[in-house]
Amino acid sequence: MKKTNFEQILRAIHHYLVFFLMVAFVVTCCMLLFVRTLADTMGLVFTPDNIGDAARLTFGSVLLISLFSGTFDYFRRRQTVYKPVKRILDAAERIMQGDFSVRIEPVKDFSGETGFNQIIDCFNKMTAELAGTETLRTDFIANVSHELKTPLAVMGNYATMLQKPNITDVERCEYAKAISDSTRRLAQLMTNILKLNKLENQQIFPQLDEYDLGEQLCESLLQFEDIWEKKNLNIETDIEDGVRIRSDSELLSLVWNNLISNAVKFTPDGGTIGVSLKTDGDLVAVSVRDTGCGIKPGVGPHIFEKFYQGDTSHATQGNGLGLALVKRVVDILKGEIGVQSVYGQGSTFTVKFRR
Repeated sequence: MKKTNFEQILRAIHHYLVFFLMVAFVVTCCMLLFVRTLADTMGLVFTPDNIGDAARLTFGSVLLISLFSGTFDYFRRRQTVYKPVKRILDAAERIMQGDFSVRIEPVKDFSGETGFNQIIDCFNKMTAELAGTETLRTDFIANVSHELKTPLAVMGNYATMLQKPNITDVERCEYAKAISDSTRRLAQLMTNILKLNKLENQQIFPQLDEYDLGEQLCESLLQFEDIWEKKNLNIETDIEDGVRIRSDSELLSLVWNNLISNAVKFTPDGGTIGVSLKTDGDLVAVSVRDTGCGIKPGVGPHIFEKFYQGDTSHATQGNGLGLALVKRVVDILKGEIGVQSVYGQGSTFTVKFRR
């Protein structure tokens, strides 16, 4: 603090000297011009005494004018520059210490407005973004830790049981399968986290090519044939023929796989899954319907958030990243996604985009 005050004093002396030299130059030039004109007009002759008196009077006037101007400028700068800068520096110090709740009040000068308000406005927006990012980072770490803890605990328990003597071959296969399933879940979690990180940081850019969308939907649906046959699900399709689009097939495949996977996962045995493809001029609409558990009231606005799982009874079958990936891909491809759901009856996810 003492160093700051000393620097302000030095700056004040510097500004005073600048004002002194500037005023001295201007007044001296004006006086010389005035005296020269007066002498020529009146035919006056100046003696050394007269010149000395005039010089002393001029010097005193310059000294007083520059002192007044420098003092006025110092207090003006103190109110309009030093104080706002100090407030911004103090807020920056608090941010460096991890306090993202700091906000700076707008400042005013004599005219009611100041350019510092633009800086302060940007500063407040930055701190708000940092606060949101810090919250997301904390939640992300907590969620990832939770998601890693469950499969690791399962793997540890079954690995301990495998070490027991006199276990049967059936038990050994059962324990090994549980470890394998947990390992696969961990691998899928890491894959989804990496994909979502790249998508959110704009490290994945769409590679546009033309292809048949109906064929892609059928291929995605057939990937889950073993599962739907095991659950005896009824598959209904309403896919228009020859619908060709120009988009990123790999990214859209990620969308269809996640939506169909969720439909299969949440639909009970003997239920129905429907996939439709409709066009309306330049618009394409793909719907994935199921007769599963549906979405609880109040859960809908959160289903596209990372790690959010509205139905915790299926938590062991996923990690809450699928719909977050879907939403991010749809946004990147400049499309829209919506959901209609009746709790206890099923859900319909609809993706719309231009060809």
